[in-house]
Amino acid sequence: MMITIRDGAKRFNHRTAGVFLDDGHVLLHRFEQDDFWALPGGRVEFMETTKQAVLREMQEEIGLEATVERLLFIAEIHSEEDGGQYHEVGFYYLLRADASQPIFRKDIAHRGTEAGTPLIYKWFRLEDLPGLRLFPTFLKTKLQDLPAQAEHVIHRDEDDQA
Repeated sequence: MMITIRDGAKRFNHRTAGVFLDDGHVLLHRFEQDDFWALPGGRVEFMETTKQAVLREMQEEIGLEATVERLLFIAEIHSEEDGGQYHEVGFYYLLRADASQPIFRKDIAHRGTEAGTPLIYKWFRLEDLPGLRLFPTFLKTKLQDLPAQAEHVIHRDEDDQA
C-alpha cells in the first residue's frame, strides 16, 4: 500500500524520486495527459525504505535496473492543487544505470507505465530547466548545481508558468 493520506481537501504524500544525469541532461517524466514534468519515481510503500522504493519504481515503470549513488535532497513541499492543500515529503536520489540501455537515448521520447497509465520519459538539458514546467519548482535550479551532501529543502511550490 502506497503512503498517501487524505483528509477532505488535504493530501499528504510520501514520495521518492531518481535523478539520472548524463552529458548535461536530466531524465524527466510525465503522465501522458499532463502538461508538466517531474523526476521519475513514486510513492513509498509501507515498510519500504525510500531507496528500495526508488529502485522499485525504476524497475516497474521503465524496466531499468539502477543503483543509488547518494541522497541529494529531502524535501518538504507544500502546494495548492485543484482547490486542495498538498503536502509531500520527498527523498531525491542520484541514480546510476547502464548508459547503453535504450532509455539513455536523448533524441526520442520513451514510454513507460504506472499502474496501467502511460508515462512519457524525456531527457532535458539542465540549462533549459528554468523555462520548463517542472515540479517541484526548486529542481529547476538545484539540479544544475548538486549539493556535496544531502540537503534539506523546505519549499512552497507555486506554478510559475500558470
